[in-house]
Amino acid sequence: MKIAFIHSEKKLGTGAHYINDLMSEKLKQYGIQVKNFYPKAVLLESEIHLKGINNILFFYSLIEYKKEILKFSLIQGTTYTPLPFIATSIPTVSHFGSTTHGFLKSVPKANKIRKTTRNIWYALRDANVIPELNIKTRRPMMDIAEIELHVAKNATAVIATSDKVKQNLIDLGVPKRKITVIYNAIEDYWFDKPLPPIIDKPKLVFLGRLGGDAFTLKLKGADRLIHLFQKFPKMKKKSICMTGNKKLKEWLKKEIPNHYMFVNLKKDLIPNVLRPLRGSILFIPSRYEGFSLSLIEGMSCGLIPITYPVGVAPEIIRNGRNGFIVRSQTEAVRCVKKLIANNELREMMSQRAHETSLMFQSNLLAVKLSDFYRKVIREHRKGQNK
Repeated sequence: MKIAFIHSEKKLGTGAHYINDLMSEKLKQYGIQVKNFYPKAVLLESEIHLKGINNILFFYSLIEYKKEILKFSLIQGTTYTPLPFIATSIPTVSHFGSTTHGFLKSVPKANKIRKTTRNIWYALRDANVIPELNIKTRRPMMDIAEIELHVAKNATAVIATSDKVKQNLIDLGVPKRKITVIYNAIEDYWFDKPLPPIIDKPKLVFLGRLGGDAFTLKLKGADRLIHLFQKFPKMKKKSICMTGNKKLKEWLKKEIPNHYMFVNLKKDLIPNVLRPLRGSILFIPSRYEGFSLSLIEGMSCGLIPITYPVGVAPEIIRNGRNGFIVRSQTEAVRCVKKLIANNELREMMSQRAHETSLMFQSNLLAVKLSDFYRKVIREHRKGQNK
């Protein structure tokens, strides 16, 4: 079996980037041939409202490699990236770690954000951390959302990384029979060392991508994060985050007391930072996640998640046992106070969080993907022989 993977090659790794690399590496260990195809064509810079079309054409440039790619057993891409090949005789799989439609639906304009955190956006704008409260146009994302839907409807099969993503696709009109839920996994190095004892004084921890512009900062819940951190000025905090916004980094250092930041830290070094924090509190403030690798990575290190109901969280978190799901900042503050006040509860929840993370080991992902590919190829061949 030979699989062609189509995705982007990014300098600043995102969740999709890491999971694509992990899938390729693990499938090769199971005897499956995998080759990554990245678009190389350099397109002219376009006006902002054409950025989405620009990205789509960027991947369409892979048609140049059509003869080589069509020698593979199956073609898999991230959401819309297999677009050039969905009309060919080779089965195509569209892998949805999230949907652009989900981003658009979940991120409000600044004046629609709850009063609890709305003023934070004005503070960020006034400090010139962001130039505007709302991005100039959502047109590029709307274009990509339309193409994602077209590819999902016309691909041979679709992988969704959570029930939430699956339901999102069904709501958009993608046939349910096409969609298979296969959870993402995290790298083996998250599990390669024993966990240390529970920390005496828990810290507040953020792990993940923060973004840099008004839209991505809202998407990742930067205002919620800032609000919670400021509610506990004496408590020590650590952020391990990805952002290209230098002004944001400096503002966070200045405005949040007892806060230490690791910005754009190399991925395989992060467990060394998190393991000594076992029993601390991991806050996931996002307004939308398709899966949330950060949630699983933190739990693997014995951090106790307090998370909004995003990504895979509603499928694995049991309130008061391995974490908390909250729907407001008031609930989040209450949960932090509860954990601070009860060391026995923290110890129990830390252990159960770690145990839950074992569901997401990479060998399990490789087995599920292998079985899925064989089924897709087998059924595709049956359809062609009719």
